[in-house]
Amino acid sequence: MSKLYITDTILRDAHQSQAATRMRIEDMLPACEILDKVGYWSLECWGGATFDSCMRFLNEDPWERLRALKKAIPNTKLQMLFRGQNILGYKHYADDVVQAFCKKSIENGIDVVRVFDALNDPRNLEASIKFVKEYGGMCEAAISYTTSPVHNEDYFVKLAMEFEKMGADTICIKDMANLLLPYDAYSLVKKLKENVGVPIHLHTHNTAGTGDMTNLMAVHAGVDIVDCALSPFANGTSNPSTEAMVATLKGTERDTGLDLGLLAKAAEHFIGIAKKLKEQGSLDPKVLNVDPNALLYQVPGGMLSNLISQLKQQNAEDKYYEVLAEVPRVRADFGYPPLVTPTSQIVGTQAVLNVLMGRYKMISKESKGLLRGEYGKLPGEVNEEVRKLAIGDDEVITCRPADLIAPELEKYREEAKGMAKNEEDVLSYALFPQVASKFFETRDKKVEPADEVKTIYVQDLS
Repeated sequence: MSKLYITDTILRDAHQSQAATRMRIEDMLPACEILDKVGYWSLECWGGATFDSCMRFLNEDPWERLRALKKAIPNTKLQMLFRGQNILGYKHYADDVVQAFCKKSIENGIDVVRVFDALNDPRNLEASIKFVKEYGGMCEAAISYTTSPVHNEDYFVKLAMEFEKMGADTICIKDMANLLLPYDAYSLVKKLKENVGVPIHLHTHNTAGTGDMTNLMAVHAGVDIVDCALSPFANGTSNPSTEAMVATLKGTERDTGLDLGLLAKAAEHFIGIAKKLKEQGSLDPKVLNVDPNALLYQVPGGMLSNLISQLKQQNAEDKYYEVLAEVPRVRADFGYPPLVTPTSQIVGTQAVLNVLMGRYKMISKESKGLLRGEYGKLPGEVNEEVRKLAIGDDEVITCRPADLIAPELEKYREEAKGMAKNEEDVLSYALFPQVASKFFETRDKKVEPADEVKTIYVQDLS
């Protein structure tokens, strides 16, 4: 077996999972020269919640952030997380918007695009895989890993084989809630290596405390790449520590070849950033703890920190464990979707509503859309009583949902006239019209954004 490659998530998922994505570009740039020398397979630095958070909370242009990172990190592949037909938003977009976003992401500096669909519906990845490849990006198709009566090893292997046929350059096991246990990881990676010809990449968290063991068992099974986070933002709801993985494999046949001294230098910088975010209240100590109950609740890292935030804003922090217990019940009613953006947001918000208002007394617009089939095919059987409550006699969508969406880029371009300075701005507006409009207003005035505590928005849960 050859050396293990590492993707570091310090610039994206690590602070998304622990600090609600509040790290700024100024917090990142001083460490970029060191990060670029480490020899990572890639640095995950964009996509997920970063796009929205940049504009909504930090008064930063996400495209400008990407360009700055590309300039500061010229020798390492930059990676982003892309939600298939949802792009970086919370609904399906027309194919022309997906195409334009893939093109501009790659033009502005992204090398690897990890695409996933919350429901594992391959139809929702057709456009993004096609356009990432068309514009010269490396496409990593991700399996949203979960456990349920309808998800098993054969299901995931079959899905990976389908993604490879669709053109994926690598396959990622995306274990966002740390549900993949060590021996199951060994078995799944072995099976994937036997059936799939492209490299296998494992992404897990340490929410339940099993992340390091899961990574190590996957390494023994022949996984090609794993995601880790530099120690100041590692573990708890984040990803396992980079330094721990590098030290563990040193001198073995899977030695990563990474320099612990360089990693320590980079970590030294981020210790200061973590301290600052704690003082600002963005980093809640709850997310640093290990909680084996995650195996029961199946709640991903980013979702936990945001549920805490949402309940705080409703003065209902004492309902935290009640909400966590309600999540699996809602998930079963909704046909066992994996909990990853946007389904984690939808299920999590519905669980909050059920606890605060009474079960299904109030049903969110997004819950109705999910039950109507707007997001794709739900993996299991839906509780028809709940569906009836939500959508009445509406017909359930059974085709590829994007086939029902007419081209819409021109419409967004027209709406953004007078505000958008370039095509990137048009795309920012397409994904988040209200947030982008407000951001465009303040961008040139250098006005600080409004106090984020006033918002009752669950940010991102992937």
